Amino acid sequence: MTPVRVVCHQLEPHLGDTDYNRRLSETAIRSAAALGAHVVVLPELMQSGYAFNDLAEARAVSEPLDGPTLCLWKALAIELGLIVVAGFCERLSAGRVANSAALIEPDGRLTVYRKAHLWDREKLIFTAGDAPPPVVDTAVGRIGMMICYDLELPEWVRLAALAQADLLCTPVNWPDGPRPVGERPAEIVRVQANAAVNRMFIAACDRHGEERGVNWVGGSVIVDADGYPLAGASAHPTEQQLVADLPLAQARNKSISEHNHVHRDRRPGLY
Repeated sequence: MTPVRVVCHQLEPHLGDTDYNRRLSETAIRSAAALGAHVVVLPELMQSGYAFNDLAEARAVSEPLDGPTLCLWKALAIELGLIVVAGFCERLSAGRVANSAALIEPDGRLTVYRKAHLWDREKLIFTAGDAPPPVVDTAVGRIGMMICYDLELPEWVRLAALAQADLLCTPVNWPDGPRPVGERPAEIVRVQANAAVNRMFIAACDRHGEERGVNWVGGSVIVDADGYPLAGASAHPTEQQLVADLPLAQARNKSISEHNHVHRDRRPGLY
């Protein structure tokens, strides 16, 4: 299997400025294509920004699946021949919104995931998704998708791994917080752990900048199937473009010794 080039572009979307965010995302997607990317991952809520005051504010900038942002991303995926994974504020029925991510393939096929595990005040704004993380059989490999805090739930990540995802793409917005001197952000460590215990590649694309008093880790990272970073993996609170070539076939070998297999060794009946 030919290595798959993945680009995570850490950006600073502007809260509520969907026109600006579309332009920013288009520049990032075209830049990734110029680097020969097969897959480009952008941050959580790339289309809208994150720190909404309330549901009404989020609803005002939400978009349906045929809205201008997803139409743009679809057109770019088709034109440039790459897979786009990015977050958006999805307009649902009955005045509701979801924190969603889109995976758009070069033939225009769209897969949408709605964040199932909501973080902090997200619970006051978004309707949680109720479907497991999708795993899509694409031309470059089996790609799973989830969003930010979903990564904190090992059972959820395991679902994607058991569905035979080679690569997990995760738009994230990691709020920065205190940590011991010299320690890396725990969010990055958990990504590495999830990759290692499942032997699965993970590409997590964070954001940077300040938004209504919230600062972000800027911890975008691309991790191999042994849990080691191939790009990123430190707090870097400015724009960055991570590039890694992933031998996704390695994710299909779940053996870690002659007698151990990370999935077959599980004993669910004891748990």
